[in-house]
Amino acid sequence: MKLIAGLGNPGIAYQNTRHNIGFITVDYLAEKLGAEFNKNKFFALLAEANYHGERLLLLKPQTFMNLSGKAVRAAADFYKLSAADILIIFDDMDMPCGQLRIRQKGSAGGHNGMKDIISQMGNDQNISRCRIGISRPLFGDAVDYVVGRFTEDEKQLLRPAVEDAANAALCWAEFGTVAAMNRFNGKAARPLDE
Repeated sequence: MKLIAGLGNPGIAYQNTRHNIGFITVDYLAEKLGAEFNKNKFFALLAEANYHGERLLLLKPQTFMNLSGKAVRAAADFYKLSAADILIIFDDMDMPCGQLRIRQKGSAGGHNGMKDIISQMGNDQNISRCRIGISRPLFGDAVDYVVGRFTEDEKQLLRPAVEDAANAALCWAEFGTVAAMNRFNGKAARPLDE
């Protein structure tokens, strides 16, 4: 069994914002797998699917971003999952818009949602993560930027990035983090019409 958690903030006000790219990705993944977020458990919305014999739990924490670890920890404890069985998908301002980076372990990199997950999991940094670049604002407040909506130009890069991130998650589930890294890391963001 594997757990794939996409990070974001609940509620209509945050729907389709940069900070919710994790939610957007697991929504796409659920649709691709024919799964529905029809359970409200572990302080999260939960969907279940099977993929090549692997049971996948898709999770959208409803705790708000900075407390994402509460939901991930509750699901991990219930299903007795180790850090190696978990993939977290979230936004990264320090990467170009639409670019992916998968890592097997590491620090939170300044992301409060990931920071809380690491803390809740007993400071275990061996949690795979898939970061999706949203770029950094050229001016203005970073908080306003991440909870802002995508521009039309950003949407052109992010739609294929979401597809790639979903495929990377499936690759991770079937073949592991290293395989996903080798296949998807360094992939340049591409416009939607390519």
